[in-house]
This record gives sequence, C-alpha cells and structure tokens, in this order.
Amino acid sequence: MPSFSTSLVTAIISERPGLQRVDLDNGRKAYVLTQLIGPVALGDRVVVNTTAVDLGLGTGAWDVVHWNLSREGWSAPGAGHVMKLRYTSLQVDTGAAEEEGTDLAGKPVVACDLHSQLAPVAMAFAEAAPGRRLSYVMTDSAALPLALSDLVVGLVDRGLLAETITCGQAFGGQREAVNLHSALVLAAGDAVVVAPGPGVVGTGSRLGFSGVEVATVVDATAVLGGRPIVAVRYSGADERERHRGVSHHTTTAMELASHPALAPAPADGWAGPDVGEVTTMGRSPADDPEFFRYAAAAGLAAAQLLARS
Repeated sequence: MPSFSTSLVTAIISERPGLQRVDLDNGRKAYVLTQLIGPVALGDRVVVNTTAVDLGLGTGAWDVVHWNLSREGWSAPGAGHVMKLRYTSLQVDTGAAEEEGTDLAGKPVVACDLHSQLAPVAMAFAEAAPGRRLSYVMTDSAALPLALSDLVVGLVDRGLLAETITCGQAFGGQREAVNLHSALVLAAGDAVVVAPGPGVVGTGSRLGFSGVEVATVVDATAVLGGRPIVAVRYSGADERERHRGVSHHTTTAMELASHPALAPAPADGWAGPDVGEVTTMGRSPADDPEFFRYAAAAGLAAAQLLARS
C-alpha cells in the first residue's frame, strides 16, 4: 500500500523546467513534478508520497510531492488530447508528435539496458561522428518523468543529445510518442539511442527486469529497417554473479530477440570517452571501467555504421 504524509515546504533547493526539489519541515527532501501539479512555494502545505523512501528503495532519499494543499486548484494548457498516465489521478494531456514516416532507412539504433549507459554511448558517438545528431528515446520501463534525469539535462546542454522523445507512458521529452515504434520513426537524428529513465527494476529472476525491453528495441528497429546495436552491460566490479562479466540481462534480451543485433566489445587498449562524474549503481568509471567502455563501444559502433553508409 502507498504511504502519504503532509508537510510544509521549508526551502526550494533547485528548479528547472518540469522539476523542483524542496526541503520539508520533517527533515526530508522531495521533488515536485511541476508539469503534473504545478510549482510549490515556501510555506506551502503539501501531500507527499513517501512509499519508496519508507521501503528503503533506491530513490536517492527523495519523496514525491503529490498535491499542493495551499491552492484550491491548478490548471495549465496541455499539448493535445493524447493522455499519459492514463486513468490515474495525475493523467496529463501531453499530446503526441506522431508523423506518417514508417521506415528507419538504415539508421543505427542503440538499445540500452540502463540509464547510465546513455552517457558513454552519447559521448563516444559524438567523438567518432562530429557534426552528426543523436536522438534519445526514453522508454517507460523505469522512471516516467524525463525531468528527473540530471544526466539527460547535462547531455542536452552539452549538445550530445540533439533531441529527447518520451514514449509510452513516459513523458516530458521535447516530443511525445504513443509507443516505441512511432518514437523510432519520429526521431530526427542520424542515429538513435533508446534507454529507460533512471530507476530500473530487477528481481533476480530470468525475465523479471526492466532491461528485457532491449529485445523489443532490437526487433522494432529491425522491422522498421534500422540497424540494431545492443549496448552490452558488462561489469568487472558488480558483486552479483549474474552481472559479473556480460550481464545475464544482455544475454537474456538477445536470446529473446527475433532479429540479430550488433553487440560490440571495446577494442583492447581503448579507454573510451571521459564520462566525468557519471556513475552506475553507485560505481564510478574508476570503480568499474569496463561498464563504461562496453557501453561506449555501442556509441562508437553507431558512428562507424554511419561512416560506412
């Protein structure tokens, strides 16, 4: 069952389009998805969903502001009649940017298991294909609001992602798509990287993990005439045996896919791009360099396919 509490906003920590981070009078921190409920101000009394933090889940110790009790109502015009978060109390009229295109025309598409693979993919692509544009499609298998991703904001600000598209129930991209297939066709870049948002789920079972959607991305890309590339999840430092070396997430997804895909490994001696302070599962590039090298190899492969086309 979900858990809710009522608190007062005591400080606005930060703000950007779609997101506020705030301090509460109970000593906890929370974020506000302003596209859904509008902004809050100092002293506002808010209802907060505390479920994930109460359960000790990996949300970074942030609660979620569910509603602002200090206002009687709130409304903002949406982009169209297409709804996301449908049939929930926070359903939102995001609209959709679907077009009539039906073919990827050989475009490379990198499928990622984890959000943290996005940075090495984008950086390696930019280094190897200067001037080429990379589109990011965020799926709905993890976090739904794109506004939560500090990583995406940084990559967009640096020009490493040319556009963002949110598909399915994910929302907040520069363009919205009803499903993965239409998002791929909608992407205007020379290549595409598909990845979940932060906060994936894994149960330790063979099929119960968010990254199983890599198989769907591979098949959708192939059916639409693109060239699928899998960003191999590889770790030399993960304490879990199933993720040491090539993760079972990668091998399982590729077994489930009905079409072949490139799954590149980094060349000996190639360090890959400097991804700075990006981490994966709390591990830095110094802690787990192979994770970032293998992800970067997929971005390099996408650039090389473009060079040969």
